[in-house]
Amino acid sequence: MGNLVIDFILLALCIIGFTALMGTVTNVFGMKVFGRGNVNKFKTKSTSIQTGWKKVGGK
Repeated sequence: MGNLVIDFILLALCIIGFTALMGTVTNVFGMKVFGRGNVNKFKTKSTSIQTGWKKVGGK
């Protein structure tokens, strides 16, 4: 009975890990193929808006 539980847990971890990995790989593939030049579009726009802002908090 203990071996069945261990096998079930290992199978569940493999399925969850494989699913998470495939999601990441699919996202990267989609951004490279279908994103074309717009991969950093939002980061670039956000950075351009924030230029000249004062730093807040911390040293």
